[in-house]
Amino acid sequence: MTHSPTAKLAPLRPGPVALQDSMAPDLFIPDQLPRDPALRRCTHLAIGAHADDLEIMAYHGIAACYQHPELWFGGIVVTDGASSPRSGPYAAYTDEAIQQCRLKEQRQAAQLGQYGFVSQLGLSSEQVRNHKPGQPNPLRELMLAVAPDVLYLHNPADKHETHVAVLKLALDALRSLKPIEQPRYVYGCEVWRDLDWLPDDKKIALDCSPHPELAAALLACFDSQIQGGKRYDLGTLGRRQANATYSHPRRVDTLQSVTWAMDLSPLLNPGLSLHDFMEAQLNRFREEVLQTLAM
Repeated sequence: MTHSPTAKLAPLRPGPVALQDSMAPDLFIPDQLPRDPALRRCTHLAIGAHADDLEIMAYHGIAACYQHPELWFGGIVVTDGASSPRSGPYAAYTDEAIQQCRLKEQRQAAQLGQYGFVSQLGLSSEQVRNHKPGQPNPLRELMLAVAPDVLYLHNPADKHETHVAVLKLALDALRSLKPIEQPRYVYGCEVWRDLDWLPDDKKIALDCSPHPELAAALLACFDSQIQGGKRYDLGTLGRRQANATYSHPRRVDTLQSVTWAMDLSPLLNPGLSLHDFMEAQLNRFREEVLQTLAM
């Protein structure tokens, strides 16, 4: 099965789309393949807290799968985005209206990027933050249905509390799977707080250079955020270029656009806590800084 080509890279502006209740899970499959094969074909999966997180943190996967004959990208957006800041033309939008708007924008991005599917679970941030290990996990069944090779998650150093809560929810689901059912690669990606501080041997460079027009067009889909007062489009593309430029002080640039990630696969071991994992990362950073000062 191959991806159908896109005529041009620009934000889609389709007619009205009939959407479910904002608090109900929404599954969108751009090419209308039946649910099970649509999910099963996806080799790359990203799980983000909000609409537009997938496009910010997991563009590496989107670009790798775009118009590829065998690779497909799938996305899961966990929360409803009701508490997002808004101004300008969106200043008067109620929480319910902004939920519907963001849901539709995420569908547009999925259609533009030729995703295998995007599932929007519609949970509140409070629901995610209050989840406890062992409780029913809405991500487990989706992970089993997709069984991706590559998984993109938020990173544990992210300063957005809901992003960290979604990471914990994903890890809880991952740890409930058998080893053979777990992804081969699990990346913790930057959104709120970059990962430039990681020691070089701990940083994973996710190349976001391919299809620059697509990268910009995907971010432009989220007009309620951009016109609503947050220039995520400029910030995201600028950060990727800065990551590539400042990756090493004595080497010429080899990539044009980079998202930094950390390897989260050690956390598939339920005996390793997030606290201990991050304490080790921070200690390495501390040691590196102090060693440089001592030279």
